[in-house]
Amino acid sequence: MLKIVLLGAPGSGKGTQSAKLVEEYGVPQISTGDLLRHAVSEQTELGLEAKKAMDAGELVSDHIVVGMIRERLNEPDTANGFILDGFPRSLAQAEALDEMLAELGRPLQCVVHLRVDNEEIVQRLLSRGREDDNEQTIRNRQSVYQEQTEPLVAYYEKQGLLKPVAGVGTVDDIFSRIKTALNEA
Repeated sequence: MLKIVLLGAPGSGKGTQSAKLVEEYGVPQISTGDLLRHAVSEQTELGLEAKKAMDAGELVSDHIVVGMIRERLNEPDTANGFILDGFPRSLAQAEALDEMLAELGRPLQCVVHLRVDNEEIVQRLLSRGREDDNEQTIRNRQSVYQEQTEPLVAYYEKQGLLKPVAGVGTVDDIFSRIKTALNEA
């Protein structure tokens, strides 16, 4: 049974570590990006609402994102747990998530915070060589992350759920640190 949030800046290795956790624990990784793309392509009610916002260049509202997470957590493959990646992104979303998980009787086990130095992240993302990964874009994403998501670190720390993990070294080193943190939780 694994019910966690994976927190970390863009480029901190959340995707890589999520895949390893899915393999190890057999629970699904739930990414809001994937949920949004799926809902839009399936033209669900929430998907159509989300598409309207996305087409207008706006952020998809918390109400839509939280609704999608709720629907996803009601699917049978989440019975043994889940890994939330890229959600929550703000305090409002974190509070909505706590409320929803309390209603479902499935509180979080812990929040793994992958900590990586900003300069290390810039170098990692630049070395991936993606077109949209220029230094200015990367630094902009970092500042958006820090503004919106950093407050979650304090929020979960207060609840005693935060498990900081150094996100540097080999993929396997980081993974074994995450497993240690999970065993302590």
